[in-house]
Amino acid sequence: MKVAVVYWSGTGNTAAMADAVAEGAKGAGADVNECMCMDFDQGSVASYDALIFGCPAMGSEVLEEDDFGPMFEAILPKLAGKKVALFGSYGWGGGEWMTNWEAQCKGKGVSLAADSVICENAPDGDALDKCKALGAKLAG
Repeated sequence: MKVAVVYWSGTGNTAAMADAVAEGAKGAGADVNECMCMDFDQGSVASYDALIFGCPAMGSEVLEEDDFGPMFEAILPKLAGKKVALFGSYGWGGGEWMTNWEAQCKGKGVSLAADSVICENAPDGDALDKCKALGAKLAG
């Protein structure tokens, strides 16, 4: 199983979550590529059995708009039929950006293979455990 963990992080919170997701997937025996969204494009999607995306809430509860948002919008049509999951952190609001992100996926015919993982601010031990479980689930 080949798994991509693709993320954007501004403060390090989502990067810590990405590390835990990758650790969980590796622990389940997957070949894992963990990378920032700037290093991932449409041509990369076909190389992976599962793709796990991470992005924090930005501005008024939206995905990061300069790098992650455009990358995700571009690859979204290629994700149908793939194992896909989402994770991210937020510092205000109640996590509405994740509900909107999930709806964006479903609207394009992308079924999520696991419940999304979110945490407020820096991930604590419970959030990191959930991230590891997310990686392991998609690697299985």
